[in-house]
Amino acid sequence: MRAVVQRVSEATVVVAGRLVAAVGHGFLVLVGVGKDDTETDANYISAKITELRIFEDEARKMNRSVKDTGGSVLVVSQFTLYGDCRKGRRPSFDQAMHPEAARRLIEHLCRSLRERGLRVETGQFGAEMKVSATNHGPVTILLDSQKVF
Repeated sequence: MRAVVQRVSEATVVVAGRLVAAVGHGFLVLVGVGKDDTETDANYISAKITELRIFEDEARKMNRSVKDTGGSVLVVSQFTLYGDCRKGRRPSFDQAMHPEAARRLIEHLCRSLRERGLRVETGQFGAEMKVSATNHGPVTILLDSQKVF
């Protein structure tokens, strides 16, 4: 499972002209699910998102988590994180999980984040979304559950 975590002052998702999700201070997390991912991968990413210390403390050091700061998380499924562009000009998505199985793991990830005490909003799985964010910093972190095992 891959996640692009952006520290944001606000983020929104609009589908067909309708606002479907919005957060203020917190994270926008774009999540891709690989074809070999399991709930273990989702739990790893959930723990990392919850505990990631990229908010400033009183000494202006990145030392506080989204949970510490009372922030929220906007999770947006993005299979294109598994796009392989090494050959040719069109990305291959062979390593991305089938949509229905990916949906279940994204839902598991969101449940896990909520169980860890975070307020979680989501995009609309499979829809064409307009995602807007004000990246605060900017701070963007890449997480990959398969690069730790």
